[in-house]
Amino acid sequence: MRFAIGAVVAALCLIASASTSSARGPYGSINVGNWKGGAYTNDQSGAFTHCAAGAQYASGIYFAVTIDNKSAWNLGFAHEKWMFTVGQAFPIVLTFDGQTPFNVHGVPLGDKLIQVPMPDNSALIAQFRKAKTMTAFTQGQLFQFKLDQTAQLLPTLANCVAKVKQFGVAAAGDFSVAVAAAKPTAAAGPPGSAPAKPERISNQTGTGFLVSTSGHLVTNQHVVDGCVGDIQGSLTGEAPVKLRLVSGDETNDLALLQAPGTFKEIAVIKDKAIHSGDSVVAIGYPFHGLLTSDFTVTTGIVSSLSGILNDTRFLQISAAVQPGNSGGPLLASSGEVVGVVAAKLNALKFVKATGNIPENINFAIKTGALRDFLDNSVVSYQTSDSKTELKTADIARNARAFTLLISCKAKAPAESAKN
Repeated sequence: MRFAIGAVVAALCLIASASTSSARGPYGSINVGNWKGGAYTNDQSGAFTHCAAGAQYASGIYFAVTIDNKSAWNLGFAHEKWMFTVGQAFPIVLTFDGQTPFNVHGVPLGDKLIQVPMPDNSALIAQFRKAKTMTAFTQGQLFQFKLDQTAQLLPTLANCVAKVKQFGVAAAGDFSVAVAAAKPTAAAGPPGSAPAKPERISNQTGTGFLVSTSGHLVTNQHVVDGCVGDIQGSLTGEAPVKLRLVSGDETNDLALLQAPGTFKEIAVIKDKAIHSGDSVVAIGYPFHGLLTSDFTVTTGIVSSLSGILNDTRFLQISAAVQPGNSGGPLLASSGEVVGVVAAKLNALKFVKATGNIPENINFAIKTGALRDFLDNSVVSYQTSDSKTELKTADIARNARAFTLLISCKAKAPAESAKN
């Protein structure tokens, strides 16, 4: 059973108010997609407090966005079956379209209502405005929301606040703001102009590896950048499955995906640091379909414990990697993950800069960054520090059960040194 209309209005009135004093409203109207609301005042003093708009979801959750009279913005959530302890805050991880997660806190204003104060973070605001989906992970539960016209919602709420502060609620009306016109396309350019070139869509492939029995797998962020439509993943010899993008970290070039179902075999992350000179094995799908449809295995050593310009997030390795190896596991001689294959040195740029042709200079993301990423994404994983040395053939055979080909249709990427 969903909230009754009266309960919904009461929830909307309380969100963004630090006290339990009642509020009146809405004054004026906000109608943006599924979001409905307006301006609200303190019931006792009549002073303007905030503008808010909310939407009811099929799950029974009522989700509201507010901007108060001091321009602070908040999210609010209410559900008739929740039972919270008022004032007892708890952490929430918000993710928009699978991008970098944000850590916030929920503050119960009532047993069925929580407020989430949002930081004045331009990156967070930008992601919220363009996002199509939002997930909220808290207390072991994951909640998913489809977002509707958030690019227009925040400006409309801000317009509501500005107008009410200037003219008062007595003059409240429609707070809608005009949406900026879309840039001309090839089909509707200015008279006499050359038509824009259509975006080129191509096949994009990379590698990923399973880190949890729940189907979570890691790859590089640049492997899924520009993907349009479904992202597919497949173990060798098995049919591809649709992957869900969970979160991403552009700074460290990591992405977390999830495959449906459960898995027995997963990669184990090495618990102790690797050393310069240690042997490593790179597994991946380079030039998939041009060379082979199976994964390839290359061996080498750790050449350095830092990347370009002493970037300590990376290992430099001599194991050969090519386009398509990105996101694949770099394994120690014991078979444990010691890195995520990320890039090879751009030979052409290096030649232009130095006059020399580089050989066997490739890079992998260290497990420190990988583990931090998984911890922030609230994904469990296994670690070990085995002393057993395995043959390369045995390492490859074990990796076959947890290494996937990642593929999608993607917009043509800009030139980069990543592969």
